[in-house]
Amino acid sequence: MSDHEHALQREPMTQGGRCNATALRRAMRNVSLLYDTYMAPCGLKATQRSILSCIKREGSPTMGELAEQLVLCRSALTHNLRPLERDGMVSVKPARDNKRVKIVRLTPRGLKKLQESTVYWQMAQDRFESAFGRGSAANLRTVLDAVGRIEF
Repeated sequence: MSDHEHALQREPMTQGGRCNATALRRAMRNVSLLYDTYMAPCGLKATQRSILSCIKREGSPTMGELAEQLVLCRSALTHNLRPLERDGMVSVKPARDNKRVKIVRLTPRGLKKLQESTVYWQMAQDRFESAFGRGSAANLRTVLDAVGRIEF
């Protein structure tokens, strides 16, 4: 039985079930494991695909803009970009007008890997929606998007 199947069989939390952070982290780990498992054949983790997708969507964002979009601190973003840069999927170069500002670009290799990963991402997406329900998944995305926009 896979780690993901074990995670799905665990009993729901009863003690301390009111902790939002714990519930969100537990759900995120479970969903990340699902997506990472489906995406393994293309060599990307779900977080890496999210980064590539965000770079494509934003064009050529600065490190600060990308960190803001992904809700990551700059050091975490740098840590996550390193393997993508090492593998030639992104380039991180100083801006022409301000060498302290770094511009992140998707390379042709990164675009190809993003396109290759789409079929695996879609399989994970379909599996999640099959297990959770399409309507529930749509509602969940709406709620999580709202939570992601709150300034605490």
